[in-house]
Amino acid sequence: MNRRNFNQFLGKISKFPTWIKNILSKEISDPNANDTIYTYTTYRPVLTYKGSCELTLKKDGFDRNIYNILELIEKDYSLGEIALDTYLTLEEISSYFLLCLNSGYIEKPEEISIVNLAEFLAGKTRTGEFLKENNIITNEQLSETINIDNQAKSDRKFGQILSDMGFVDKSFMENLFNFKEESKKRFIIDYNEIPESIQPYAKLEDKYKKEIDDLQKENKKLKKQLNQLLLLVKTNDE
Repeated sequence: MNRRNFNQFLGKISKFPTWIKNILSKEISDPNANDTIYTYTTYRPVLTYKGSCELTLKKDGFDRNIYNILELIEKDYSLGEIALDTYLTLEEISSYFLLCLNSGYIEKPEEISIVNLAEFLAGKTRTGEFLKENNIITNEQLSETINIDNQAKSDRKFGQILSDMGFVDKSFMENLFNFKEESKKRFIIDYNEIPESIQPYAKLEDKYKKEIDDLQKENKKLKKQLNQLLLLVKTNDE
């Protein structure tokens, strides 16, 4: 890949939402690492029998987005993949996820943090409640922070007070709020703009044919790898 195309590709990567770059970096480095954002965006909901019936019969008459999501869940898509495939924001996906969960269409996640983060992104719970439910802060620390926030005359935000008090790590709060803010943005990958790794060759001598064929094979492999990254590495067994 020449420098111009490589820089163009890096430019596209740099514009990805943080949660997508988080998935890519984790998949490349350590997919088993414990990370709240990674765990949530790569979580794969599971349809219940009721959900399968609703997908087939559509008795409840929900909007098309619900059935698109149920169909993708049936295909073993993660929450992040569903957001990209449907062009919905992660905030919208979180709301639909909770609706499907409360309607009994999908199984309840084993990790309660999945539900807690969905409620936080969908605006169902506030920051302090989310942190308490995930055992990041205690009920006493939450109460103390609320009291300080109510009495404070400064412009400090709730999360800043928490970090100033030493109850949570500052970088954690920054990442959490960035994630919540970016979950409101719609993200669309234009696959047609992915640069070719090697420019096409034309009118070369026959003696270079084998070299060209080898380069084209390598090119196909590289393009496949790039597409896999851009598609969030569907599943490890695909």
